[in-house]
Amino acid sequence: MESSRITKVLSLKDEKFKQLIGVKKNTFIVMTEILLCAYEKDLSRGGKPSRLTVADRLLITLQYHREYRTMEHLAFDFGVVVSRIHSIIVWVENVLAADSRFTLPGKEALLHDKVEIIAVDVTEHRIERPKKIKKSGIRARKNITL
Repeated sequence: MESSRITKVLSLKDEKFKQLIGVKKNTFIVMTEILLCAYEKDLSRGGKPSRLTVADRLLITLQYHREYRTMEHLAFDFGVVVSRIHSIIVWVENVLAADSRFTLPGKEALLHDKVEIIAVDVTEHRIERPKKIKKSGIRARKNITL
């Protein structure tokens, strides 16, 4: 059962979908299938089913990473508490990282392959500001004559 927000997102054209979500539709569907298998495996051990669908969980994670939305905003939009948003994001990341299709090569791959281009993301960094330092020495007393 898909939620209305997933239906709305999947009805977007391919270009708009990629622009808003950050991945292609086919990739989103593959991710959803992987997560659905893991969810069914977790649910087979018992427990109460979640109100959020697997696609909603994936959408939460992608919005968190793509848009830098705060967990408070996501919790408000999806009607759950902030701690649940955090656990959803961690679960989705762990399940996708465990699948071989979504793992990044390790350090060994860099040793064997020749690296031609290195991209460094420096969009977020601390801004160095001058420090406020008190003037050294003792202030002179002001002579006020009235």
